[in-house]
Amino acid sequence: MLGFTNQKGEVDINNRHLAQINEKYKGKEREFELSKGKEMDFLRRITLLNNYYPVNADTILAQYHKKADVTELYKMLDVIELTLDRNDPYIRAVRHYNKSKSIDYGNKKISKKNAFDWVNYIEWEDFKQAVIKDKHLIDSVSKVTGVESRLIVACLVGEQIRLFNSNRETYKKVIGPLKILSVESMYSYGVTGIKENTAKKIEYYLKDASSPYYLGEEYERLITYPGEDDSTYSGSDYSAVRDKLDTLSGKDAIRMNRLVDYRNHYYSYLYAALFVKQIKMQWQRAGFPIDDRPEILTTLFNVGYPQSVPKKDPKVGGSGIDVHGKRYTFGMITYEFYYSGELSNVFPIHGKKFDNKFVY
Repeated sequence: MLGFTNQKGEVDINNRHLAQINEKYKGKEREFELSKGKEMDFLRRITLLNNYYPVNADTILAQYHKKADVTELYKMLDVIELTLDRNDPYIRAVRHYNKSKSIDYGNKKISKKNAFDWVNYIEWEDFKQAVIKDKHLIDSVSKVTGVESRLIVACLVGEQIRLFNSNRETYKKVIGPLKILSVESMYSYGVTGIKENTAKKIEYYLKDASSPYYLGEEYERLITYPGEDDSTYSGSDYSAVRDKLDTLSGKDAIRMNRLVDYRNHYYSYLYAALFVKQIKMQWQRAGFPIDDRPEILTTLFNVGYPQSVPKKDPKVGGSGIDVHGKRYTFGMITYEFYYSGELSNVFPIHGKKFDNKFVY
């Protein structure tokens, strides 16, 4: 629920480990790209993973064959190791490999399940069918904002996965039987849970060139209202029309209808993408870029503008989410999704998450 309160939420218990993962690859993309030794090491680790979780190994290998960024592939392996229990047979095998650089085939123990618990529930299959229906909308938003489609979907996952409980009325009446996304309409709105006040701020910052969130002139008119884009107005007339619209309840009604439209979720994705990019620009201008930190970007998406204070050591966390009895934070569940490889055939993982020439 973006900006639902001004509370900081909780810091994820894995925050330190995620920071270490980021630091391990920071500034070393070219080194990983060119190193044959790294590629061989990666393939050995895939072989090892295949001995325990072949479903995950196949997913990552598919990304490898698509020439995915090598650092992103390594992060896909890292998040699996971070997710699993320390006594999991695969983790013990990884420890042996890291020590000896050899695979102990005698301990092979194949699991038919996915290493990520939330993927193994029927609700995830229903969600996948629902979000695939919106691919054209998400990709369209990606093209006009320059925000990677997968990052937009990560924000969506954080909101929708809270409903992953077949006993909840929303799931039983909406998601399960109809394979559609839940549209929130109480305190936050749409499929990505945008709060009305946050939506207004997103719009304001689009046009405020003095703001640290400002994206540039080409983004100013991505969200307009009737009368604002009428080319017959002179500059002064347009300003007067805009000021008048700001005082009308009609503008609020239009915004709300756009967000809660259950037939078309375009604006839910547009507001989410613009918020994430505005935050990205804020941190970049402050000298603390977080372009390659989807877990930080989605955490800030969850807690809102007040908690977005650029600094050297951002924290992963946000609202607590319970999925069938297992506790996650918003930032962690979105991080797991991003590097799980789930839906990567529809929403690929790109090395660059902003302003890239994404291919769909």
